[in-house]
Amino acid sequence: MSSVKKYILNKDQVAKKIRRLAYEIVERNFEATLVYFVAIKDNGVTLASKIAEEIAKISTLNIKLLELSLDKKHPVDISVNGLPAEKDAIIVLIDDVASSGKTMLYALQPLLQIYPKKIETLVLVERTHKTFPVEINYVGMSVATTLEEHIYVEVMGGEITGAYMD
Repeated sequence: MSSVKKYILNKDQVAKKIRRLAYEIVERNFEATLVYFVAIKDNGVTLASKIAEEIAKISTLNIKLLELSLDKKHPVDISVNGLPAEKDAIIVLIDDVASSGKTMLYALQPLLQIYPKKIETLVLVERTHKTFPVEINYVGMSVATTLEEHIYVEVMGGEITGAYMD
């Protein structure tokens, strides 16, 4: 990584994206009473909790936050705490960045085993060069990058302070 960070989102812009994503989730799930946020550790969990806080301000929609753990480089062992048993569950799979789509694709595996009513995907930043066939339903920002560039979401003290490319 270079020493100078090329920010694509600052803290205020992130807050606006989170607010917009919360509204979109409420609009698309207006008939639901409960939505499961399955958040990929670590930054996905922070993002999901911030969106859930915004939803609580604007809606009566109940959000249950679950954490999904996997090794993003070798996603063989995947665990989700408290995976719902009901077959009509509405799930939003959340991560900070979608680069290749690989993490999202692997994270879907345990979710498909419960036969949910619907699975949607959400990321704060989406790269347009995905190599795996994953469509992101909720996108904070879409960025065209070269294959060599990487996107990082910066989290400090439980707050998302920005996103930058390297």
